[in-house]
Amino acid sequence: MRDFHHPTQVLRIGCGAGFSGDRTDAAGPVVQDLVEGLQSQGGAAVLIFETLAERTLALAQLARRADPQAGYEPLLRDLLRPVLATCLTYGIRIVSNFGAANPRAAAQVIFELALELNLTPPRIAVVLGDDVREHADVQALAHSLPSPLVSANAYLGAQGIAEALNHGAQIVVCGRVADPALTLGPAWAHFGWADDDWHALAGATMAGHLLECGAQVTGGYYADPGFKDLPDLAHVGFPIAQIEADGVCTLSKPGGTGGRIDAHTVKEQLLYEIDNPAAYITPDVVADITRAKVVTLGPDRVQLSGVQGHPRPAQLKVNLCHENGWLAEAEISYAGARAEARARLAASVVRERLPELALRVDLIGVRSLWADDAGAALAALPDQGGTDVRLRMATVHADKAVAEQLLREVTALYTCGPAGGGGVRTALRPRLGLVSFLLPRDSIPSRFEMLSPRGATA
Repeated sequence: MRDFHHPTQVLRIGCGAGFSGDRTDAAGPVVQDLVEGLQSQGGAAVLIFETLAERTLALAQLARRADPQAGYEPLLRDLLRPVLATCLTYGIRIVSNFGAANPRAAAQVIFELALELNLTPPRIAVVLGDDVREHADVQALAHSLPSPLVSANAYLGAQGIAEALNHGAQIVVCGRVADPALTLGPAWAHFGWADDDWHALAGATMAGHLLECGAQVTGGYYADPGFKDLPDLAHVGFPIAQIEADGVCTLSKPGGTGGRIDAHTVKEQLLYEIDNPAAYITPDVVADITRAKVVTLGPDRVQLSGVQGHPRPAQLKVNLCHENGWLAEAEISYAGARAEARARLAASVVRERLPELALRVDLIGVRSLWADDAGAALAALPDQGGTDVRLRMATVHADKAVAEQLLREVTALYTCGPAGGGGVRTALRPRLGLVSFLLPRDSIPSRFEMLSPRGATA
């Protein structure tokens, strides 16, 4: 097997997904581009899949609670099937957090997929340690919660990924790691940076930040017709970063794909979710982009340099999720003359019939995006004369049966009035509460584990 640690050779990292539910055909062009780069330039290549968020991880924990073999990324097979054989053939390592709440189960699914595709079982490592439900401080906090604990996960850094790659892993499956760690880990392993090479670590971290949301940096979240127009958005390409030994990176995308990479798209993504540009805190380094330079090198080629790094924090962020009742949602549409007035009347009817429930009312097409659970802003807004209005009502309650009353009442509007309501849709699902806090990093040991196919001997 080709040694991954070659600090003098080029490293290219492509992104195949930016969230759970992303397009499953996006990785194909990225992998083809990585293959062409290996053939023309040599070096090493990595494909990352970023498929995890706070909500998706908690839902994965619920899935694992129902089925011990579940709890990983639901689209795992669909994401990997088109590219797994090519990646293994050309030595493209795969790194992802699609392990979610169950990395070991995800690894076994990959083994099964390889068998279905008549491939030699790959060397798969899982990164463990993010699940901190048994941590003494977490248990103490859980006792103070109003409802049972569902999950508690620390944001691990990139070291486990780097160590797994340096031990020959072809595929690394993670649970909760910081999103940029998916890119930093391979770069750390490839270049062999010291643990305190802060500027290089920060540069690769920001490369990971540019990659982690997939097509956002290639124009997906940038497009605004008539103001920020982009070509062929339906076939938007996903990004690739070429990372240098000093942490400088160059962003590109596969040829023939839609969207665009330019200084504007890169700057928008660079600042995305950044609270303090001088101190972007991650588990591995505190990145400072106040002196960063974004330079266009050519069509769809942009370089990021000048990122500074500072020592990593002594604590790690932990997200704790707990059961938090049931969320009931129901919608019904009104159209034509006086549609908005009829929608408002419908909402008042349901409110009067369910006085014990706290109900949120939205008039989609009139007013629905504000933080207005109490309804004060909507009540103060005069009838706008809307003729195409979707009424949405929602409530949260600890008792499932009580929450279900909203669904029945909105459905009853079909014939109980007002006139002309239609297209009712209802949904009822468990609701999760989120608590974020910090724990000392040295109290959260992380490790990697090399796995074998179920029933085989390592």
